Formats: sequence, C-alpha cells, structure tokens
Amino acid sequence: MTQPDTYVFDAYGTLFDVHSAVARHRALVGPQADRLSGLWRAKQLEYSWVRALMGAYRDFEALTLEALDFAATQCGGISGEARRALLDAYQTLDAYPDAKPLLERLQGAGKRTAILSNGSPAMLAAAVSSAGLSPLLDAVLSVDALRTFKTAPEVYALVGARFGVEPSAVSFQSSNRWDVAGAAKAGFRAIWVDRSGAPEEYADLPPAKVVASLAEIPA
Repeated sequence: MTQPDTYVFDAYGTLFDVHSAVARHRALVGPQADRLSGLWRAKQLEYSWVRALMGAYRDFEALTLEALDFAATQCGGISGEARRALLDAYQTLDAYPDAKPLLERLQGAGKRTAILSNGSPAMLAAAVSSAGLSPLLDAVLSVDALRTFKTAPEVYALVGARFGVEPSAVSFQSSNRWDVAGAAKAGFRAIWVDRSGAPEEYADLPPAKVVASLAEIPA
C-alpha cells in the first residue's frame, strides 16, 4: 500500500499517557490511585460522548475537572493539594517514549503530521510544548472549533479542511478503538495502537492495521 503523506494522531492515550498525572502524585492520592486514574479517564470520555449527543458542549478542560471530582468522590475523596496537583499534571502529561521518535522519522521523510483531539486548545498547547513535540507537528486540531466531540463525523472532516486532502490519503493513529472506528467511518486509513492488548470490537469498522506501539508504524 502506498504510504500517505499526512499522518494524524489522537492525543490522549495515543501520544500522551493519560495515567501519568496520577502516577506522578501517587503518594498524594493514596492506595486508591489506580482506581481513581481509571475512573477519571472513563468519566472524562463518558461526559464528552453524552454532551456531544445532547448538543450541550463544555470544553474538555471543564470535563476533565468534573471527571476528576467524580472519581475522587468514588474513591473516598482526595485533598485540595492532590486535586490541584493532578489538574496541573494533566496539562503536562508524559508523552509515550515512542511518540517523539516516530514524529521525527515522519518529519524526516517529508510527511505532514498533526494532532486531532478532543482536548481544548490550551490543554493541547501545554501538553505539546512540555513534551517538546511542537516543532514536529504541522497542525494541532481541536474539536473546540466545532463545539462537539469525537466521534462526530464533522470532527474528522477538520483534517481535510486543514490540509486539502481526501480522507483516503490520511493515516490516522489512535489507541482508542472507538476513535479508530470513527476514523474508519470517515474514510481514513485508521491504525489502532493497541498498547494494552485489548480485544477487538466495532467489527463493522475495522482498522487498516493493528500495532502494539507507535514504533511499528512505517513512515
């Protein structure tokens, strides 16, 4: 298959480790740290889907805060210090070790690279900058421009509007299988970065390729 010229990446869970915020402050959070981190992520996504369906948009930063408060309550509560530390840490999540090398490789091969994310512009700018990825990206596209969330079809159309390419000419990478389904439905060459060995789902909207890490994606 001919390699595309445009590579688009989901941000949270694909380039950035969403659990690194809690990992940094495990001592502050306490023994419920892993449970809180999982609930925080699950509720963050749930809130985005529910609000997209309702047409009642709140940006991802607001949903991230609301999801943390829910998760903390479910886990017996956290201190104000821990809450502030976790929210600050979410602005500068750790990039996965395979993210920067792939982006460097793609840039060296003359490919265009971008992020397409539910994140708000300020959140994405902070994460991209702290990870040192800014020079390696041609665009950072946020759903905030549309006031909805993935997997709304108009979100994936942002890529064509920005780069002037047909969906079939785009390689889209995400660790979220539901996002891969949305990208496949939009006509992208959708690659599932299955870091955890999760089972297949959305069988009618299969990925073009399944990889265990970004290192397996050819430039």
